[in-house]
Amino acid sequence: MKPQTLQQLADHVSGKVIGDPNVFIESVSTLHTAGPGQITFLSNVKYINDVKDTGASAVIVAQKSEVEINQIIAKDPYFALQQIVVLMHGHRKNKPVGISDKSNIAETATLGEGCHVQDFVTISDNVKVGKNCYFYPGVFIGQDTTIGDDCILYPNAVVFENCVIGDRVIVQSNASIGEDGFGFSTHNGEHYKIPQIGRVILEDDVEIGVSAGIERGALDDTVIGKGTKIGDQVAIGHGTIIGPHCLLVPKVGISGSTEVGHHCVFGGQVGVAGHLKIGDMVRVGAQSGVAGNLESGKSYLGGPAIEASRAKRAMVMLPYLPEMKKRIKALEKKIEKLTADKSSE
Repeated sequence: MKPQTLQQLADHVSGKVIGDPNVFIESVSTLHTAGPGQITFLSNVKYINDVKDTGASAVIVAQKSEVEINQIIAKDPYFALQQIVVLMHGHRKNKPVGISDKSNIAETATLGEGCHVQDFVTISDNVKVGKNCYFYPGVFIGQDTTIGDDCILYPNAVVFENCVIGDRVIVQSNASIGEDGFGFSTHNGEHYKIPQIGRVILEDDVEIGVSAGIERGALDDTVIGKGTKIGDQVAIGHGTIIGPHCLLVPKVGISGSTEVGHHCVFGGQVGVAGHLKIGDMVRVGAQSGVAGNLESGKSYLGGPAIEASRAKRAMVMLPYLPEMKKRIKALEKKIEKLTADKSSE
C-alpha cells in the first residue's frame, strides 16, 4: 500500500483533520512505539499524556487535543483505526493454490468457484462448500457438513459431520467444531457415553479461536450467533446457544444447554454453569464464576458472580478481614464480660 496523506485517511474514516492535511502516513503503530510517518490513536482519555510523548506524525482522537500534533477527529477512534489498518495493511493474504493433488476430496463433495485447498485437507462425503473458501493444510471436514461462502479454515481445524457453517466464518488452527458433547449416564458407578445427535451451527461472520472446542448438541443444536467472536481455548458445551455479536475472550468455559443473549462480553477464564439464561448485553469480568441466571444490561464480577458494583465493594474489604475478625473477637469477649458482670450484680 502506498503512503496516504492525512486528508486521504480522514476522508476514508469520515473524520476531520487538525494540522497538516498533506503529511504522508506510511503505517500504523501504538502511542509508545510510533515514529515519523506513522499514525496512532487515543481511545481512552486517561492516556492523554502519552500523546505528548509519542513520536507519531499524527494521532486519531475523539476530541481535539491541545497537544501540538497532527490529528484526525473521529467519533470512534478505535473503529477509525481499524478502517485505516485495513486500508493500509489489509488482512492476511491467502496464497492462491487451487486444489492440491495431495488433498483428499470425496467424489460426492462439491466446492464452489474460487476455492483453494492446500495439502492434506480431507473433505468427506456429501460436503457442500460455497465460493471463495480457503482451507489450510490438515483441515478435516466431516460428511454432510455445509460451509458457506468466503470461509477460512486454518491448519488442522476440524469440522465434524453434519455441521452448518455460514458465510465469512473463520476457524483458527486446531479448533474443533462439532466434537462430542460431554454427555454420560452414570449407572452403578460406571459412566456410559450418550450419543450426541445434535449439530453445531455457526452463523455468518463468526470467528472461532485457536484450540477452541464447540460441542455438538446432545439432542438440540449448539448455535453460535451471527458476528460472535470466540477466543482461543474457549469451550462451549452441548446444546448451548450464544446470541449474535458476543465476545468470548480466551479460556471462557460455558456448560451445556445455557442460553446467552446478544452483545454479551465475557472476560478471560469466565466459567458458566449449565442450563442458565444470560440476558442481553451482559458483561462478566475475568475469572468470574456464573452459577445463576444473569439479567440483561448489567455487569457482573466474582465467584459466584454478582453485580460488579457490589463485588468491587466486597473485594475492597478482603484485605481487612483478618483485622476485622480480631476486632470482632475482642468485642465479643468484652460483651461476654459485661454480660457476666451484669448478671452477677
